[in-house]
Amino acid sequence: MANVSTTVAAGVAPASGGDRTRTLHRAIFIGLALMLAVAPFLVYPVFLMKVLCFALFACAFNLLLGFGGLMSFGHAAYFGMASYVSAHGAKVWGLTPELAILAGTAVAMVLGAVFGALAVRRKGIYFAMVTLALAQMVYFLSVQAPFTGGEDGIQAVPRGRLLGLISFADDRVLYYFVMAVFMGGLLLIYRVIHSPFGQVCKAIRENEPRAISLGYRPLHYKLAMFVLSAGLAGLAGATKAIVFQLASLTDVHWSMSGEPVLMTLIGGIGTVFGPIAGALVVVSMQNYLAHLGAWVTVVQGGIFILAVLIFREGIVGFIAGRLKQQL
Repeated sequence: MANVSTTVAAGVAPASGGDRTRTLHRAIFIGLALMLAVAPFLVYPVFLMKVLCFALFACAFNLLLGFGGLMSFGHAAYFGMASYVSAHGAKVWGLTPELAILAGTAVAMVLGAVFGALAVRRKGIYFAMVTLALAQMVYFLSVQAPFTGGEDGIQAVPRGRLLGLISFADDRVLYYFVMAVFMGGLLLIYRVIHSPFGQVCKAIRENEPRAISLGYRPLHYKLAMFVLSAGLAGLAGATKAIVFQLASLTDVHWSMSGEPVLMTLIGGIGTVFGPIAGALVVVSMQNYLAHLGAWVTVVQGGIFILAVLIFREGIVGFIAGRLKQQL
């Protein structure tokens, strides 16, 4: 910790693990991009788009928890509100899909700034409870607000045309757009984590009093991390609304806040690629075990318990430990 803090204080970001680690990460990014590029020819594109949207959602949450040390139980507020704004913008305002998604993301960041300013002054369970309470306010607002459609939600959202030119009527065409959004969000998260800003956030997570003694203002960094996480969660929600042509109360329900928590824990907290693996596992269970009805949650709970007992660091965290590399 001392080395991290001293290096950050000097204004130089510490190495991410040496040339070998950087080469490994580069190879993973390239391999992931190649797999995603060919995936729609092998797997149903809509399923893949759902995985990517929730993977980005989980990565956004992990940015706050794994690298900022802040446990939020209210990320559904940003995911869901961005979904509503994106759907409303595309259907009522006639925005092109990219503008609708940007509008939803912007609203999520503003909401994150307001809620974050209230929440980051608290720590531990108090921070988590404040985020949950604020998210519940958004849920009840969504039930009553006219533009959300109440219990019916916003349905039949047009996918539109990218830049007014490229039709998203074809699932594969839309898939590659969603893939680009996901890879862009993942690269942004990776850059933030390995930037001087990210190193300061890690230092604050590990030893806040020491960071204060070095002249940093933890509240400012926590708020910035909170807003960035909320914005990326909003990006995932706004994109999901265009993909499924629907925004509903499910997106802002408290249970939605539990989805990225589960995905991150299964994949590995504090890992870059862990939430992706977690999202794939959880969404696959929801999709392929849907015939079990309410028993899906029981099966999920059982798998979650096994994952925690067998892979205490998460799937990717376990692999990283065996490889002795940062993943």
